[in-house]
Amino acid sequence: MNPQPLSTAERIEVLLDRLGVGRLHVAGCMSGDWAGLVERSAQRIRSLTIVAPHLNKGTPAGLAAFTSPVMVVAGDRGAPADRARNLAAQFANARLVELPGYESPMWANTVADRTGEVGEALLAFLAEAGHDDPPDTPILPEGEGEIAGLHYRIRGAGPPLLLLPLSLAPSQWKPLEAVLAERYCTITLGGACLGAVSLIEGRAGSGYGDLAAGLIDRTNLRPGETVLEVGCGSGPLARALARRTAGQNPIVAVDINAHLLSEARRLAAAAGLAEAIRYEDADGEALGFSDAGFDVAYCCTVLEEGDADRMIAELVRVVRPGGCIVAMTRCVDVDWWANIDVPGPLKRQIDASGPAAGSGLGAGGCADASLYARLMKHGLELSLMGPQFAIYRPGARLDDVLDRLVAPLAAGEAAQCRTAIERGRADGSLFVAEPFHCAVATKR
Repeated sequence: MNPQPLSTAERIEVLLDRLGVGRLHVAGCMSGDWAGLVERSAQRIRSLTIVAPHLNKGTPAGLAAFTSPVMVVAGDRGAPADRARNLAAQFANARLVELPGYESPMWANTVADRTGEVGEALLAFLAEAGHDDPPDTPILPEGEGEIAGLHYRIRGAGPPLLLLPLSLAPSQWKPLEAVLAERYCTITLGGACLGAVSLIEGRAGSGYGDLAAGLIDRTNLRPGETVLEVGCGSGPLARALARRTAGQNPIVAVDINAHLLSEARRLAAAAGLAEAIRYEDADGEALGFSDAGFDVAYCCTVLEEGDADRMIAELVRVVRPGGCIVAMTRCVDVDWWANIDVPGPLKRQIDASGPAAGSGLGAGGCADASLYARLMKHGLELSLMGPQFAIYRPGARLDDVLDRLVAPLAAGEAAQCRTAIERGRADGSLFVAEPFHCAVATKR
């Protein structure tokens, strides 16, 4: 029997034990990264800082029992601000720092955008929370490596400070790393098991990946044709294309996010595909490629985050006449389907909450049926259009999705839902279907 894979918290504990780190300060963003530590290793955490919180595992239970100092930092606008306020209220000993006139969705570059304010608040909080830090803190050699599937980078000396990923923030902690390393031994973590990369990779290994593979099939890619992926993230689609084409097709994968590109290169190298994919830094709204330079272009769950019309215009520009464009977006206009046996009104409430469980919609973004009219406006001929479902069956992705669907429910309804979920697990009927608007188009 294969052993159960280590949880995120277990991986972090293995890494800290191997490095010889005992108690430490922790800073991060996504509940999937820090919640397990709070639950399993509360006595190890001197303080917890959560920047622009993204609750990919929902709001963890039992936060009131965590008594170490907590600071939550977020903008003061929109749904992310409400999420931060609600999260801070769950802790017994938390302060909320709101950045005025700022919104901090999943892709916000908060530390880069508000470096001075975040840095000042963080340093003051760490100094106060660490007033009893022992003077004989361990001295760790600077450098980087990998332990338990986690990539780590160590800088500075002093009390240890664990820096977990900041969701989709392109700069991550870099604007503050040098300042923090003057007073603390910073241990910056990354890898496929953490942050937004874990979501992207987990999604690709589930029904979403199956749906994307079906769209690839519809392009009828031929040997020698050049391929572009816009918004590659950590690179699972590009790696799938590289495996499928076995070196017969030049593949270029681009993203505007330096953090994700770094992870994509590392994951491609680990898979033996470093030479098969060329990763480049490029903005989907202004691709730095010549006209008609590609035969096929893919753009999956990217049009939500920027000016969709500009991105579509760029896709059309860089694809040759007769070439193919594949576009996929989330659906804010189509309910999900959760196969959970609860009364009709509660079932409808759960399904209707699905569109809000995504990562938000940027100014000018597209996550509805307007996708098809936008594509046709640019002269594309659509051979496939309409919502299709990614089916999530038992696994990490389903667990993540269920956490987000149940989180908004009242306590009694949530308990009823969890009971039904366990029944579904037991009899094998449990799944969640997430809709995506999908289009395959030809440039005339």
